[in-house]
Amino acid sequence: MKIAKEIKVLEKVCSEAKTKGEITENQLTQLSEAFGSQFNKAWETVKEKRVKKYFFSPSGRIVWIVVGREREYQIMPAAGFCSCDDFYFRVMDREANICYHLIAQKIADALEEYDKIEEEDRLYNCLMEEWKKATA
Repeated sequence: MKIAKEIKVLEKVCSEAKTKGEITENQLTQLSEAFGSQFNKAWETVKEKRVKKYFFSPSGRIVWIVVGREREYQIMPAAGFCSCDDFYFRVMDREANICYHLIAQKIADALEEYDKIEEEDRLYNCLMEEWKKATA
């Protein structure tokens, strides 16, 4: 499978950011040129701490949530999936390669700039139901 050029830029920048703990002005420019307004929305999302990483114990399950303009969206980074409409309509139809929520999650993860929330496993099903309702 051919990986889109902008996705390669994102992966490279995130890899370097993970090592250095920051994103340089040059890298911000690269991301902006690769993604345009999508990057601007993603960067605002990261800066506004609207990326959340839920840690459930004792299972160790992790759930990523990005607070969007309308509601909260579940992100599955390993699958490259987001529960937003943009993903469903544009990414699935191959009009876009990625939504801004996924870009924000990847950058937030690389920089460790997310809201870390620890919950007990007993709340997992309840929270998952809430997140599913938010996308319905």
